[in-house]
Amino acid sequence: MPYTSFDKAGYDAFRNNSRSGPVQMLNLVKLRAKADYGDGRDVSGKEAYAAYGAASAPVFHRLGGRIVWRGRMEQMLIGPDKDWDICFIAEYPSVEAFAGMHKDPEYRRAVEHRQAAVEDSRLIRMEPLDVGGNFGE
Repeated sequence: MPYTSFDKAGYDAFRNNSRSGPVQMLNLVKLRAKADYGDGRDVSGKEAYAAYGAASAPVFHRLGGRIVWRGRMEQMLIGPDKDWDICFIAEYPSVEAFAGMHKDPEYRRAVEHRQAAVEDSRLIRMEPLDVGGNFGE
């Protein structure tokens, strides 16, 4: 089953966990070969996602967001056979900043491109911690 957006229960749980401090969101994105705008546009998923990035960036930065890590998937070593085209961690200064982005009219217009581009995705909320000396710290 593909996942392209969050549901109300998941979003409400996200909002109710309003601990102070930054929120990091691990994004794993699989793009469609051809974007699905519903109007027959001949645009690749990569092009549509680039349009989403360009249109949403001003809102993301205005609210204090930043990309803290990006990488290119090379191989799934443990887990289901799934290739992710885009992998990054976005950091927001607070839960309110993330929620504010999704309420912003400019961002809401940009989401059309994301929905057309994305075949499947995972969005995982994380709390930043200090770096430890080994895997178990």
